[in-house]
Amino acid sequence: MRNMLKGWIVTLSGLLFFSSYAWSQTGQPADQQNFNPGANTLYDKLKNTGPGGPAPRHDISGFWTGALGAKINPVPPMTPWGQEQFRAHKTLQYGAAASNDPFKLCDPLGFPRNMLSSLRGIAIAEMQGKMLVMNQYNRVWRAIWTDGRELPKSVGGRSADSAEPMFYGYSVGHWDGDYSFVVNTVGSDERSWLDGQGHPHSLDMRVQERFTRVDHNTLEDTITIDDPKTYTKPFVISTVSFRWIPEQEFPEEFLCVPSEMSEYMRIMGDPAGK
Repeated sequence: MRNMLKGWIVTLSGLLFFSSYAWSQTGQPADQQNFNPGANTLYDKLKNTGPGGPAPRHDISGFWTGALGAKINPVPPMTPWGQEQFRAHKTLQYGAAASNDPFKLCDPLGFPRNMLSSLRGIAIAEMQGKMLVMNQYNRVWRAIWTDGRELPKSVGGRSADSAEPMFYGYSVGHWDGDYSFVVNTVGSDERSWLDGQGHPHSLDMRVQERFTRVDHNTLEDTITIDDPKTYTKPFVISTVSFRWIPEQEFPEEFLCVPSEMSEYMRIMGDPAGK
C-alpha cells in the first residue's frame, strides 16, 4: 500500500517523541495542548480559506477534513472506579512497547475517540431515515437514526431486550433549528478509550454531539460526555472543527494494518526483542 509502513514509522515515532517532550515541558499530555504532529495536512491548508458563503439549511452532508488530533478539554474529577481504570491505561507516553493503547494493535478506536483522534476526514451522507458518518481512518462508518426510534433502554444486560455493546454505539439524531444536528449515543464498548490520553468510560456513558454548520466551509462537533460511573459530572470533552473539502473526496487511503503495525513494533517499539 505505497510504503504505508514507512508512514507509520514516521507518524508514530513523531507521536512518541513529541508527546514525551510536551509532557516533560508542561506536565500535560500533548493532545491536551492541541498538539498536532502532522505538517501540511489537508486541514492545515484549508482552515484559513474563508467561510465560502452561508451555511445551507438542514445540511451537513459532504466530505470534511479535521486536524489529526482534537484539543481535549480538562476532565472533571473521576470516581474511584474511573481512577482505577485510568491508572491501568498506559498511553504511548510510556513508550510503544509498554503501552496498552488499543490503537497499538489496530483495535477499533471506538466512539467517541474516532471523532477526536486520527480525524483526517469524515464523510456525512443523509439517507432515508438515517444519517451515515464515515471516518477516513480505517473506513469506519456508523448510522445515526432519524426515523423516530428510541435508543436501547439497556445495553450489556442479561434481559432478552438488552442490546449488545458496540464499539461505535447506538445513535439517534434530530435537527435543532436550521443549522445544528444533535446526536445522542449510548452503548459504546468500554474496552475503548475516550482519547489518546487514556481517559476511560463505562458502558453507562451517554454522549451527545452537536454538529453545527457555521458557514458553508465550517462544521463544528461539540461532544459532551455524561458518565456518572466514571466522572463526577458531565463535561464537554472537545469542540472539533472540520473544513469542507472542495474536491469532495478523500485524497488518500488511511488504514491501520495489523501486520504493518506489528512490523513497526518489531523495528521501533521493541528493537531489542525483549
